[in-house]
Amino acid sequence: MEELNLIANKDKKSPIAEAYRTLRTSIRFSGTDKELKTIAVVSALPGEGKSTTISNLAVVIAQSGQRVLLMDCDLRKARQHKILGVKNIGLTNYLISNDSVERYIQDTEIENLDVMAAGPVPPNPSELLESKKFKSLLESVKEYYDYVLLDCTPVIPVADATIVADQADGVVILLCVSTETPKIAQEVKQKLQAVGANILGVVLNKVEIHHSYGYAYYYYGHEEK
Repeated sequence: MEELNLIANKDKKSPIAEAYRTLRTSIRFSGTDKELKTIAVVSALPGEGKSTTISNLAVVIAQSGQRVLLMDCDLRKARQHKILGVKNIGLTNYLISNDSVERYIQDTEIENLDVMAAGPVPPNPSELLESKKFKSLLESVKEYYDYVLLDCTPVIPVADATIVADQADGVVILLCVSTETPKIAQEVKQKLQAVGANILGVVLNKVEIHHSYGYAYYYYGHEEK
């Protein structure tokens, strides 16, 4: 388990862990009109902290007593098996087999948190994520878990993220302040809106620290590797 990435578990009283709890609360209050059980987290470009963000979000939701499944839908550059210290078998294996889904869901060291790793890199990631079997999988796991968090590919390089976002109840966009322009942010929004994704909001990553009126604003500066 990559402890530095899971600060919400390692240092529960840290400002960063509190920021994840604030994100958890914001997502819960976003579901006033419809039930939000499947939440996709996307970024614009690679290396912006998307996988670290969703894994810490999964931790703080699990810490609140909710049953959580973290599903690694980034079939091109999987990370969750490394972050959570499990075997890299999961989504791809299930989608190309006739096995039961239970075979590919793994426990983690964190109470209430299970993970479905991405599995081996397939030759056709987009096609697998567009399949009826993937849609059926999302519906079935919603019956057992309170939240299903979907770690997606970046939006700009490939279509995988928009395919998953279209099937999720809600989408959170992670934007890296230090590298992205308003034009890139607008492109991400347009791509998601084009498939009818329910955008819940934006998480700004790597924001510089400022102090104002007695409130401390913290940043999360841990890059994906």
